[in-house]
Amino acid sequence: MALHRTAGNVQAGLQARTQVPLKVSGARCSRSNRPTSSRHLGAATTVGRATQAHSPVIPTKRGAVKVFCVAAPEAKTGVQRVYVFGKSNSQGDASMKDLLGGKGANLAEMSKIGLSVPPGLTITTNVCAEFHDNGRKLPPGCWEEVLSALKQVEAEVGAKLGDPQSPLLLSVRSGAAISMPGMMDTVLNLGLNDAVAAGLGAKAGERFAYDAYRRFLDMFGNVVMDVPHSAFDEKLEALKHRRGVTQDTDLTAEDLKGLVAQYKEVYKARGKVFPEDPLQQLQYAINAVFDSWQSERAKVYRSVNQIVGLKGTAVNVQAMVFGNMGSTSGTGVCFTRNPSTGERKLYGEYLINAQGEDVVAGLRTPEPIDRLAQTLPQAFQQLVDNCNLLEKHYKDMQDIEFTVQEGRLYMLQCRGGKRTGAAAVKIAVDMVGEKLVTEDRAVLMVEPGHLDQLLHPQFADEDAYKPAVLGEGLPASPGAAVGQAVFSAEDAEEWVTAGLKVVLVRKETSPEDVKGMFRSEGVLCQLGGMTSHAAVVARGWGKPCITGVPDLQVDEEAKVARINGQEIREGDFISLNGSTGEIIRGKQPLAPPKLAGDLGEFMAWVDKRRRLRVLTNADTPADASEARKFGAEGIGLCRTEHMFFASAERIAAVRRMIVAQTRDARLRALSDLLPFQREDFEGIFRAMDGCPVTIRLLDPPLHEFLPDGEMGEVCEALARDAGVPVEQVYDTIDKLQEVNPMLGFRGCRLGITYPEITEMQVRAIFEAAVNCARSGVSVHPEIMVPLVGDVAELAHQEAIIRRIGAEVLGGAQGVAVPYKVGTMIEVPRAALQAGSIAKVAEFFSFGTNDLTQMTFGYSRDDIGKFLPVYLEKGILQYDPFQVLDQEGVGQLVQFAVERGRAARPNLKIGICGEQGGEPRTVAFLHGLGLDYVSCSPFRVPIARLAAAQAAVKDTQKKKKPENMAP
Repeated sequence: MALHRTAGNVQAGLQARTQVPLKVSGARCSRSNRPTSSRHLGAATTVGRATQAHSPVIPTKRGAVKVFCVAAPEAKTGVQRVYVFGKSNSQGDASMKDLLGGKGANLAEMSKIGLSVPPGLTITTNVCAEFHDNGRKLPPGCWEEVLSALKQVEAEVGAKLGDPQSPLLLSVRSGAAISMPGMMDTVLNLGLNDAVAAGLGAKAGERFAYDAYRRFLDMFGNVVMDVPHSAFDEKLEALKHRRGVTQDTDLTAEDLKGLVAQYKEVYKARGKVFPEDPLQQLQYAINAVFDSWQSERAKVYRSVNQIVGLKGTAVNVQAMVFGNMGSTSGTGVCFTRNPSTGERKLYGEYLINAQGEDVVAGLRTPEPIDRLAQTLPQAFQQLVDNCNLLEKHYKDMQDIEFTVQEGRLYMLQCRGGKRTGAAAVKIAVDMVGEKLVTEDRAVLMVEPGHLDQLLHPQFADEDAYKPAVLGEGLPASPGAAVGQAVFSAEDAEEWVTAGLKVVLVRKETSPEDVKGMFRSEGVLCQLGGMTSHAAVVARGWGKPCITGVPDLQVDEEAKVARINGQEIREGDFISLNGSTGEIIRGKQPLAPPKLAGDLGEFMAWVDKRRRLRVLTNADTPADASEARKFGAEGIGLCRTEHMFFASAERIAAVRRMIVAQTRDARLRALSDLLPFQREDFEGIFRAMDGCPVTIRLLDPPLHEFLPDGEMGEVCEALARDAGVPVEQVYDTIDKLQEVNPMLGFRGCRLGITYPEITEMQVRAIFEAAVNCARSGVSVHPEIMVPLVGDVAELAHQEAIIRRIGAEVLGGAQGVAVPYKVGTMIEVPRAALQAGSIAKVAEFFSFGTNDLTQMTFGYSRDDIGKFLPVYLEKGILQYDPFQVLDQEGVGQLVQFAVERGRAARPNLKIGICGEQGGEPRTVAFLHGLGLDYVSCSPFRVPIARLAAAQAAVKDTQKKKKPENMAP
């Protein structure tokens, strides 16, 4: 019978049921305590014949699980754990990503809309959670569901797992709700054994059959049996060397048969036994993929990307189609638009006579996708048509994996493509112009992190560095990176921890390198392409990356790279232009980013939709001007103490004030400070013309303004400068020493004890406001009293502010300066007393740095000693000083908002802590009805976008759900 190459009946030559099939109908599988190593696997045992004396052991990289099958009926749970997809039946859809993972949900969706998708089954993310909660065991009844679904796949394909006459081969792949490229495990060509390989060879050709077999032995050994890939690769490279060839495709069928035998010896040399039973293979592979959810690389990826709240990964078991069946077959990865620039053009790569892992692993440098039009024109046109269909269906740029098997195209995966910040903005703007999406949807398409990428610096002058260019590779991820060369992920982590900036140089990257990649400024790879592991991961993080450099040879052991006759050694400075692919010697100068192009139009949509105003934390006129360029609508926190360090004269006056022994001496020192403060405030008011400026009165403990050094020398210097006896300085400094300065003599306690400090600062504010107003500047000062815990503290300081304001403004005839007096809510008691405090305060600004410290009882300076452990163990999901703790600190904020507005309905409320620019925090505060957030200047665009996205989502919730494509 002739073998027809279709998704169904190539599997007429490819998939297999074992000679001793598993009979599990009415049987229950249970597991004993697992052995410590997968070496306990018995070769002759089959799942179908399992008894307590001869039980198969399911190996994983963290141990092995022994399986017992006993004749007992399985209780029905009523919970569906396995979903099938295919032409005849697709039980899921794109809305089910939480349950089926992104891959499984999209496979089902593509099947439903009529694309050519090989059939398969998806085991849900719930099973992954149960697997890990239950000692890494599949829940009762799950295996039976897998077998039932497998029968449906076999029926659609017309082939059977383990049948040499009509073999079905399978892929077993991961797929979480959020894409984690390369971080979890995959097994391809599952179902092969000696008998199936021989049968497959008779039908589809021996070279193809044994190429698939050796690939399976390699991948199964590495993923399931913990045999390093390098052990197999050594055998392959030695064989190619003996045959005098450089490409795997140059090996003959006989070569590959011999290689299969050598690979089996690799198993034996490590005490492993390759399981011939395809059902055992399937069970082991499913366990291994679930197990990879807790692999170190997956945990690191989730940590650095702050991915939390997922149950686990789904497992997708799918009928194989083959790109390694000769010159009319191939495999590739493509994006429907350029993920680096956003250009509306198919972007990707492919390899002829290869399987998917060959492309993403970067072992061979692929061909650009455009050339597929000449190589396989019909398949290319099908791909173009499918890409257009998927973009219109999903209303977003898609990342697609495909295989061409003897001229016929199969779609293996689609998902929203990871993209750079520049691409994200362009794609959103273009799709609105194409009437593919609305402006609301476009606002949601750009992630806050994308804007963060756009704020990274670029090279100051690309022409100037041309003489230092060492060579060029593929521009896999745009941007400028400058750092010292390191040759391992571990070294990258170590050097960055020591305070250095590094560029990671590798022959190729693997998922195990993810942490080092994240810590590096950029990544340079000898091998790989535009869609290899390094390219995809770096692009998702906005890190510059260059891959596929033909003239580069990397010697990772010697820690040296050679390119065009020159060497790059560990510690040498190099620069990468990820936009052009240029590798440049030395430390090239960088320039600040420029916000231009489509971003202006996009941010106009953003500002039109948000309700929250976005202010900035700025202490100098230069900071204020920079923030306005990024769209800041005022200053939410101006820290007056930072001005004191701007010159030697200023800090000297502050220190004279500190050591002064009388009020008159303090007043003299403060009178020296007043002109400096007034000058600074004038500059800030002018920079923020027409916008509110919130100025916090002196907050830190006074000892922070004293110089460092040996006590005696410090006291003598202060005594000389202030003209006081050294003994009095000693006595003053001794009194300033505190056991817990954060809770000590600071904030409003300073102004209450020494009201002349408040008087000087307030006078400087009002005099600066008057001077600016006289010159036509619109001034709106808001004076903030820090660290209030009781309304009486605020009332005391408010009285001083009003008195000085009346004096200054009363003497400024014809000048009106509207102003507000408010407080920083940073003490838990202040939040609880918000109703009383609001009777005096005209605004609240939540100082969430101190509020977090006091609510948790964590020192912000010392949390680093235990935070990594807390994050790893899941005690905390985020650093609470970066992401607002909604369940604790957030509840205090909500309570204070409700009580404050009950007492004063027009109370202005904002936040000025570090979390003010963090997107999840912004969304939470939008929901509480705050008026503004305040953050550092470079985070202003991010906060603007986060506020707009919160508003759009809020509107969508209130409306009837739109008929939107998934």
